[in-house]
Amino acid sequence: MDSLTRQVMLPPPTSASPAARENTDPGGHRADSGVSYSKIDPVGTFVRLLGLIAPAWQAVLGATLLGSGTIASNIGLMATAAFLIASAALHPPAGKLMLAIVGVRFFGITRAVCRYLERYVNHSITLGILGRLRVAFYRTLEPLIPAGLPGHHSGDLLSRAVADVATLENFYLRVLNPPLVALPVAAGVFLFLAHFGRTLALAWMGAFLAAGVIFPVGVTIVGRGVMRRQGEARAALNTALVDTVQGLADILVFDHGRQQQEYIATLDRQYLHLQGRKAGLNGLANALTSLASNLSLWAVLVLAIPLVNRGQIDGVYLAMLALTAAAALEAAQPLPMLFPHLEGSLAAARRLFALSDARPAGDPAGPVPHPRDFSLRVKGLRFRYGPGEPPALDGIDFDVPSGARIAIVGPSGAGKSTLVNLLLRFWDYEEGAILLGGYDLKAYPPEELRRFIGVVAQPTHLFHATIAENLLLARPDATWEEMERAAREARLHEFIQGLPRGYETLIGEEGFKLSGGQRQRLAIARALLKNAPILILDEATTGLDAVTEREVIDSIRHLMEGRTTLVITHRLLGLEDMDKILVLDRGRVVQQGRHAELLRQEGLYRHLWQLQQEALP
Repeated sequence: MDSLTRQVMLPPPTSASPAARENTDPGGHRADSGVSYSKIDPVGTFVRLLGLIAPAWQAVLGATLLGSGTIASNIGLMATAAFLIASAALHPPAGKLMLAIVGVRFFGITRAVCRYLERYVNHSITLGILGRLRVAFYRTLEPLIPAGLPGHHSGDLLSRAVADVATLENFYLRVLNPPLVALPVAAGVFLFLAHFGRTLALAWMGAFLAAGVIFPVGVTIVGRGVMRRQGEARAALNTALVDTVQGLADILVFDHGRQQQEYIATLDRQYLHLQGRKAGLNGLANALTSLASNLSLWAVLVLAIPLVNRGQIDGVYLAMLALTAAAALEAAQPLPMLFPHLEGSLAAARRLFALSDARPAGDPAGPVPHPRDFSLRVKGLRFRYGPGEPPALDGIDFDVPSGARIAIVGPSGAGKSTLVNLLLRFWDYEEGAILLGGYDLKAYPPEELRRFIGVVAQPTHLFHATIAENLLLARPDATWEEMERAAREARLHEFIQGLPRGYETLIGEEGFKLSGGQRQRLAIARALLKNAPILILDEATTGLDAVTEREVIDSIRHLMEGRTTLVITHRLLGLEDMDKILVLDRGRVVQQGRHAELLRQEGLYRHLWQLQQEALP
């Protein structure tokens, strides 16, 4: 991770981590899953935002000079043109006008060159920041899944990754850059006008301060909260749209389409209303800047004409001074919208920093151990999802020898999936230990640990990509022969060969072009290709029909050979070959033994077996 990435997303928070909240509309719809930002220090957020700019300070300095140079060239062009026209009206010798003529040409060319370079440098800075910020956001998000995102909706995360990151371009272009450009211009024009008369300089500075300070404060008061609320409304709309797309089938089945359409239309109207408020603020800001420019021109004329009449200023300078005053107000044009854009940038930054401040599973401080074998040992393991929550796992103990096959069964809510997430270090346990090859899991970096583990889950996420690309997710460096071998062992190769494009067939989002059994075989082939020494099968046959389930189980038996295997399931089909079965209930191991042994005992396992047998046709 480069230095900018670390500085952008990983500094310690400036205040306590925000508490999660969930907003709903009066009808009970979920509007947004986010965080409460009221406790986040705006000054601290602003300082952290400066971290976006600091690594590019040399480019920022260059862009500031180019921006000031552009406005100065425009002022020079207007001033020399006014002087040239006024002087030409007196019919002097042509030689006396040459300097002004050259000045007009010089400032015209300089303005065009500076404007091009200023736009190029500014957008290079902005696009570079946004690109690195998006990468940093992903790097922040990746280790948080799923432990750090229990209260965040996918639509809200999409809004943060796209819209909030894009909003932060305003922090540099419309918050930081305009005052940096305006200050040297204001100082230079003030000194220039003061040379002709102190009252001229003071009058112009009054107009400039009105445009740069008083009007921005007024616009901020009028539009208080608009930019922040616009970001929240956009996130709520994105959340509703993602919900609608993902649940469209259920919405249609339950004839809820009209209500959902009305709900989205309501959110859209709220968002459009706030966009209209923002457009109104932009119009007000432009009008006020134009007013200040015209007032400065009239003020300079009113004050300069008496000076000309008294002979204190040559008459040819009158038009030059008036146009200089008006043109110089270009530097103040972006300033009235500075505070609204700052508010929007701070709101977007708070939403992003709220994620970056979450604490993922940490990397170990010492050297990374190499496991002696691939045995697993769980000792006194306790875990709860949050303070005050009941324990999901409550002091469980068991051993899995290297190469053994262990099934973990139990009713829903027993803690089976929690155990899987702890083994993968998606969460870190509070008490007890999990040992891999004699070393605590916390001694391994999460990405190193996951190299040892293959997972076949239900459902398995399949990407909107080709079969080959989905397989290569397990091992990007695998050869074509290795990929085909894995597909054969998963009993998938013949099906793939029958497709028109074979392994290059696009399978659609979530593999919707494949059947349930084919999706699971693809997941098994992916695990075979990874060839990890530890295998976790997490409800790998849930939702499959009986025939497909037995076919998948046959493929899984081959997959388990020579691997330390944990089979997580609430169905008791095909467990006769397990070396040991652990029965979980309410976070505790209540029984353990082999299949036949557990059936002879009075207990939960036999009860679950009997219920399953009664449910079979």
